[in-house]
Amino acid sequence: MPDPGRDQDPTVALQRVLATLSYLLTRSRAHERQAAEAGVTAARSDLWLLMALEDSGGISRVGDLAALLMVEPPHVTRQIGQLESQDLVERTPDSLDRRARKVAITPHGRAVLNRLRQTSHAGLHEALAGFDDTDIATTVAVLNHLVAYARRKHTDEERQRGRGM
Repeated sequence: MPDPGRDQDPTVALQRVLATLSYLLTRSRAHERQAAEAGVTAARSDLWLLMALEDSGGISRVGDLAALLMVEPPHVTRQIGQLESQDLVERTPDSLDRRARKVAITPHGRAVLNRLRQTSHAGLHEALAGFDDTDIATTVAVLNHLVAYARRKHTDEERQRGRGM
């Protein structure tokens, strides 16, 4: 694993830190450990979909979720079926379009997310001990900027391919 702090160029150093952090946070064992601490059995991708759904106000169309997650709608549809079988989401009629269905997070789905977030928050609080709120707020602003850039870039690429997200 490369040393994230060895480069003098701040952008190169940030790229290395982000790559290392991404690797460490997305390892299966890291998810399994955190999920076990929270008493959650849902897969990592299931939790991302639940978080996206909750961030959308708890109810959303499949296409909107797919765009938010930057995946194809059929992938989300299959995943919703799995989540529905675990009572984490439910399909509801779309009041504006009788042919369409919306997906809503269930109370059980919210409880699962809350347990995971509590565990995650405790771990993050421990990891950030010694940093003041200003440093953390600056880090959040930089990371939010990078997320917005990545989403814009993805949307632009999809438009160029003719998928018009």
